[in-house]
Amino acid sequence: MPLSKTILPRLLRRENLTRDEAAWAMTRIVNGELSPVQVAGFAAALRTKGETAAEIDGLVSALQASALPVDIPGPVVDIAGTGGDGLGAINISTMAAVVAAATGVTVVKHGGRAASSATSGAADLVEHLGVRLDLGPEAAARVAGAAGITFLFGPRFNPGLRHAAAVRRDLGVPTVFNVLGPLINPARPRHQVVGVADARMAPLVADVLAARGSQALVVRGDDGLDKVTTVTTSRVWTVRDGVVAESVLDPVALGLPRAAPEQLRGGSAARNAATFVELLDGCGGPVRDVVLLNAAAMLVAVGAGGVGFGEAVACCGRAVDSGAARATLGRWVEASRREVA
Repeated sequence: MPLSKTILPRLLRRENLTRDEAAWAMTRIVNGELSPVQVAGFAAALRTKGETAAEIDGLVSALQASALPVDIPGPVVDIAGTGGDGLGAINISTMAAVVAAATGVTVVKHGGRAASSATSGAADLVEHLGVRLDLGPEAAARVAGAAGITFLFGPRFNPGLRHAAAVRRDLGVPTVFNVLGPLINPARPRHQVVGVADARMAPLVADVLAARGSQALVVRGDDGLDKVTTVTTSRVWTVRDGVVAESVLDPVALGLPRAAPEQLRGGSAARNAATFVELLDGCGGPVRDVVLLNAAAMLVAVGAGGVGFGEAVACCGRAVDSGAARATLGRWVEASRREVA
């Protein structure tokens, strides 16, 4: 079933694909069976038509089937954003992951290096902090057991996506590939916080997570940030037991002051790492506030004891102030360095 004679003509007629058809197309991509032109045509045609939740679900299923599986006893939680918001924010998700892990939840962070952002990617930051990126599934699981947090480097665990990397870079416009990253953690965490920069895609991502049985929060700042923001309010799609509920979150109602956009901007991995260490050592301010808010979202996604945002922010603040978050980072670095790839 050649792509050019089946899938592409239907997309160009603005016909939706079934979940299985989308999975079939992605399987051809990750197997390296399609040319770069065909991959670009598929991504562009799908974007022009407008993706559906069923199509995204099919693409995710194919990518997860091709990934290196990781078995980490649950419950585990991940936080990741799609990127593409153009705001150049500091590595909020990765910092929040460490803070959340310090409260006692197990975090399996999945991510890669910066592609086009003005700030470092998740992998760039954790590598600069001393965490090894070259760990395989068993080693990564052992690190999670020892430190309560581990990192799965996307290119190692999702090798099939290399066939789309050049196309994504050269197209220079957002496609469905920008949305897939946060949804394909090889550990398949049931609990997730997924930040989505594209306002149209956020409710679709929530529908995908609901169909997959996740307990999750999909978030988008009203400033466009693919995180929960402290610059203004945020939209939150809460996914519970297959049902999606939308709400608005105002950080001021939680006692967090509004930030100016420039106060959240990041830079190189070295600069972002230095800012994070300062935060862990007790430095207050806008970066700490937004990190605590996103770490709190992770606790809300896990849902232990029905915790709400206010209580979760306070819990995360205590994890930083007590030194637990600093100790968690140290254990993570040490555990990852002990492993042999």
